[in-house]
Amino acid sequence: MTLPPDLDTDAGALRAAMVKGLAGATADADADARCPVHPAWLAAAEKVPRHAFVPGFYLPADEPDAQGLTVWEPVTAKLDYGRWLAAAYSDATLITQFDGEKTDWERPAVRHGGAPTSSSTLPSLVLRMWSDADVVEGHTVLEVGTGTGYSTALACERLGSSHVGSVEVDAVRLEGAADALYGCGYTPVLARADGLYGYWPEAWFDRIVAACSFRSVPPALLSQTRPGGKVLLPLSGWLYGNARVLLTAAGDGTAEGPLLPGTISFMPARAHAAPAYGNPSDWAAGLHEEPPRSARHAPERLTAATEEAFHLRFLAQGAVPDAQLVTVDGAPHLIDVVSGSVATLTPDSGAWSVREGGPLKLWSRIEGLIDAFDAAGRPGPETFTLRVDDDGQRLLHARLPQLRLPQPVR
Repeated sequence: MTLPPDLDTDAGALRAAMVKGLAGATADADADARCPVHPAWLAAAEKVPRHAFVPGFYLPADEPDAQGLTVWEPVTAKLDYGRWLAAAYSDATLITQFDGEKTDWERPAVRHGGAPTSSSTLPSLVLRMWSDADVVEGHTVLEVGTGTGYSTALACERLGSSHVGSVEVDAVRLEGAADALYGCGYTPVLARADGLYGYWPEAWFDRIVAACSFRSVPPALLSQTRPGGKVLLPLSGWLYGNARVLLTAAGDGTAEGPLLPGTISFMPARAHAAPAYGNPSDWAAGLHEEPPRSARHAPERLTAATEEAFHLRFLAQGAVPDAQLVTVDGAPHLIDVVSGSVATLTPDSGAWSVREGGPLKLWSRIEGLIDAFDAAGRPGPETFTLRVDDDGQRLLHARLPQLRLPQPVR
């Protein structure tokens, strides 16, 4: 289709309004003692046309379908120019792919359910990530997860294309990002590659920033970072607890750095995605022979919509690294397909009872972690340090036993 002749004018006005709002949010973040967005990144956002990187995306409908699934409506300039452009310059994540499938954006269809596998992350978070990575002019950077290319464009705008490399595992997504980047005049190094292994031809980098989450720190990324350089990684696990860490690389494969404050989540790297667990009822079927006991902690400690629960869920992954949590008819199930262990919690007269089976007592391990967390005064993420060395990858805290991340894929 032919876009309206005043697209650049319309987009420019909306982009200016978006950046003004982001600048205001940055001032609030500063007041809350969180790392504010550097003004140079706001200046880059004033120039990068986000709409060029999201020619099509999905937005959720107001109501789910009859089966309770989210209804995802395709949005393009052809379908609804105003809605498309307004969403492109909103501070919102725009889903661009489901289940790793290619969408025909000339004839997109409404979707019911599905797992998002690519998106254009909300601009405030993109800017926050680049700011938190302590990137300055002259740095060479590697971005892991090109996605739509919008974040890559921001880095090119500030640092110059010759200082930016980006890798993406999905060939279709990379092709779309390359078209958008080159169409806007940005020429970074782009490569189809698994982010677990970085990009050796351009190493060493001053900064590596990941736009997807990992269960543990990929050793290759540390090896490709200059001594004293930094790696900013989102971390997550199969309980979908998330954190971010800013590691300083020593140049010998070891690194150390703090967890960063704030509740932020990213899509997992595809190689680190959780395995299928099948039918939860099948896992729980054999538990009727196990005697129940009273749970010392309610599942809401992990599932509540609070920053503490989100953080505690991340820590719990150190106690049960291979467990997944699914709720069926109000009953939470912990399922560990690696060890063959399972735990089920059920309401019991205003409290909860638990049954556990298999070699690992999953909920007992989590209860031990919660006990230690409470005894330590419920410390926030910024009080933890991640250390990577010959002894593994360990979360350290002065008042808590160390927690280990899963062994990294090599």
